[in-house]
Amino acid sequence: MGRAVIMLGDLRLYALLLRAQIRSQGVYRVSFALDALAAALITATEYAAFALVLPRFGSLSGWTLGEVSVLYGLAELAFVLMDLLFGGFDAPNLSAHIRSGSFSTFLLRPAPLPVQVFGSDFALRRVTRVVLAAGILWYGVSQVAVPWTPGDVALLVGSVVGMICFFGGLFVIGGTLTFWTVDSVEAMNVLTYGGRALISYPMDIYGSLLRRAFTYVIPAAFLSYFPVLHVLHRPLPDGLPGWAAFVSPVVGPLMLAAAFAFWTLGVRRYQGTGT
Repeated sequence: MGRAVIMLGDLRLYALLLRAQIRSQGVYRVSFALDALAAALITATEYAAFALVLPRFGSLSGWTLGEVSVLYGLAELAFVLMDLLFGGFDAPNLSAHIRSGSFSTFLLRPAPLPVQVFGSDFALRRVTRVVLAAGILWYGVSQVAVPWTPGDVALLVGSVVGMICFFGGLFVIGGTLTFWTVDSVEAMNVLTYGGRALISYPMDIYGSLLRRAFTYVIPAAFLSYFPVLHVLHRPLPDGLPGWAAFVSPVVGPLMLAAAFAFWTLGVRRYQGTGT
């Protein structure tokens, strides 16, 4: 009972922090509208780049535009939702607090540190990308000629949750590294933004080495590619068993739990700026 009360209190605090963020971003409405439009153009231009070209070739390694749209929509939707939730842990944001010493104010406040960091950056302008990503996913689903079942829908929802946790964990790890490096580690961008771009398309268009690396070393293929293969009634590569398509909701939370364990070590390492 006591634990539930604490969690409700944390959620209420998080909601108050988000409310403050939203109100501050809504003060300059023209600027906000332009930022939201620019954010939407990122998704729109990226998707249009292959949506306009792919029909000329008929398919992408046997994948139709509708099928690729399901992959792309899933990855984009999950990543933008993650970016909304975990923006405070993004390395550039966290390193700015560490360099300026404002991170120390988080430690002095009588509130859970992760909740404060979660609520320190909420870029509402990205909501337009969420809407576009959902629209692309809906288009892809409407174009795929397979009988959809409640289990298929649950599988894709679990895939989105798994990707949010997985990439959120990478954000937490990248932010934690700034306790040692101060500046953000560019190599993490390869795994976060690069990983999102990679899983937006069928994995079989990549070379064998890259495909296996993002399957068995960095388990990105389990996040969305395998679930979509299952929904489309396609076999999984390398003779993998069918249950491998259902592990995204497990892989993601495991990554997030490991990331927050690393975060705890980083916080203990933090000594302030000395000012």
